[in-house]
Parts: sequence; C-alpha cells; structure tokens
Amino acid sequence: MKTTPIPRFSRAAAALALGLLLAACGGDKQVQIKAPASPPPEALGSANAQPAVSPPNTPTASNVAISEDVLRACNIPDSDAYFAFDSSQLTTFDHGPLDAISACFTRGPMAGRKLDLVGHADPRGSAEYNVTLGQSRADAVASYLDVHGMSSDKTKATSRGSMDATGQNETGWAHDRRVDVLLAK
Repeated sequence: MKTTPIPRFSRAAAALALGLLLAACGGDKQVQIKAPASPPPEALGSANAQPAVSPPNTPTASNVAISEDVLRACNIPDSDAYFAFDSSQLTTFDHGPLDAISACFTRGPMAGRKLDLVGHADPRGSAEYNVTLGQSRADAVASYLDVHGMSSDKTKATSRGSMDATGQNETGWAHDRRVDVLLAK
C-alpha cells in the first residue's frame, strides 16, 4: 500500500501567511508577535523549574544587545540583554535604546547606514523552535524600528537560535535570549 506524504509548510509560506494575517488585521493596532508554541516545562528538565528573571529596573536594561560601534556612534549607554523565557515581547526597557538607535540612524551620525538584527534563544527547546523564536525576536525589534522611523530596507533581521548560547542556568539563559544590534558591513 502506497501512502502519499503530507506536505509541510515552508518557512516562506509561513512568513507569507503571517504577513497576510497581519495585513488583514489592518488599522493602527499594535501587533504583538507571539512566540511559537513551546514544549511543556517538564519536557525541558528540572533546570526550567527556576523562576523567570525579570529585567532589572534600570534605564539601561533591555532585550537588545547593541554592538560597541553602534553604542559609541549613537552615544547610547551600555545595556544588558534580557528576554523572558518563551517570549519575543519587547519591554519598556527596550524603548529608550531603540528610540536612540532610530534617531541616530535616520537623522543622526549614522543616517543612511544599515543594521543587522540577530535574534538568539537559550538552549532549551528544539533547534528549529529556537531559530523560529530568535527570528520572532529580531522581527519584533525590526518592526519597532520601522514604526519609529527607520525604514525596513535599512534593517536585516535574522536568527541564530541557540547556536551561540552559553548559559548553564537561568541567569546565563537570560543573557542568551536577546537580539544583537550590529552595524551592517
């Protein structure tokens, strides 16, 4: 008996479907990018039982890790990188640094230059899931910059998933969950 394989959606098809869904919503509503469904906490092991780390309540705490050359060129204070577990939601901690980047790259010393936005994830979850989550994080930063004046053709959002993750506990994993903001070469 011959069976017919069930076709799987490609990433391009999934991105197109998401784009059509967002376009259908229309209006000035703020879009919240939801992370892909995660494995249940018990599937991730006992290390996941630790409480989630909240970003510290300081002006420099952020979900973004801005490269040294961008920090210097835009005169932005150094920032830490935090994303909540299983999240691509930007926090209010991100707005200040991202607003400064947008201003710097639209009408400041870096006007006309391009940025690479590289999403990262901690090592928990499958490789495919982590790449998708990292991409959602990079897309969230790109969308924020676009809404705040930085043309989308000046940003390139990609993901490395958990390929560069080094954390061994919740504190380390919190630093793995970030978007690197890099000057494009």
